[in-house]
Amino acid sequence: MECKVTWMGADGMSFVAQTGSGHIVAMDGAPEGGGHNLAPRPMEMVLLGTGGCTAYDVVLILKRGRQDVTGCSVQLQAERAGEDPKVFTRIKFHFVVTGKNLNPATVERAIKLSHEKYCSASIMLAKTAEITHTLEIVEG
Repeated sequence: MECKVTWMGADGMSFVAQTGSGHIVAMDGAPEGGGHNLAPRPMEMVLLGTGGCTAYDVVLILKRGRQDVTGCSVQLQAERAGEDPKVFTRIKFHFVVTGKNLNPATVERAIKLSHEKYCSASIMLAKTAEITHTLEIVEG
């Protein structure tokens, strides 16, 4: 896996990242840090990548377990250390999983497997952050 991050110029703190798979992602800093608030912050990208990683796992595990899953979203709320390095210290994941006749224990197990075995991002972040999660199952 590889990527390239390029600073977009001296008048701000905007960067463009190109992934090894050919996708382009913009990042920017807060105005008080010299940015123009035109794109997500780099640490927001870390958080959203973690959400994508774990949601992917949960859907895949449920599908492989023959659960009739039709939707999955995860909202993340994170706290960071007050001083540098401002690592994540607490992250709460709130999963909303939609499907027909979903078994709550099976969905809970999928989330646990993601956090403990499969999602590299949440496993890395758990080295500095307390990870918790809540779950809401929606019939439909």
